[in-house]
Amino acid sequence: MFKTLLSMILVTLIMACGIQTAYADSKAEKQARLTEKVKVGVARLGVGEQARIELKLRDKTKIKGYVREVGDADFVVADAKTGATARVAYAEVQTVHGHNLSTGAKIAIGLGILAAILTIWLILENTG
Repeated sequence: MFKTLLSMILVTLIMACGIQTAYADSKAEKQARLTEKVKVGVARLGVGEQARIELKLRDKTKIKGYVREVGDADFVVADAKTGATARVAYAEVQTVHGHNLSTGAKIAIGLGILAAILTIWLILENTG
């Protein structure tokens, strides 16, 4: 009797530890989260010819260019070669790839190059 009770308790504990609750969001909540991520990403990228961007929209079209203007519900992408513009709603965007280095990244790259040059110079000075 004791072994049976102990076995039942053990099986119950093992099953309780193995069960995970899945929290499913509705499509609207997922879409709102994605839209907010896109909006933050575009805002962080900035505006101007240095703020290059590649977009894939929900209807599978691709847009390349730079961010010309940013609004609350949409933004404008301009083609660098032709100058043609396209107004894109944040909700239409499926993926975003930005090609802009932040100022901090540019400074870090510059300092890394400077450190490499100084290291090579010191090595050459000490060997000669």
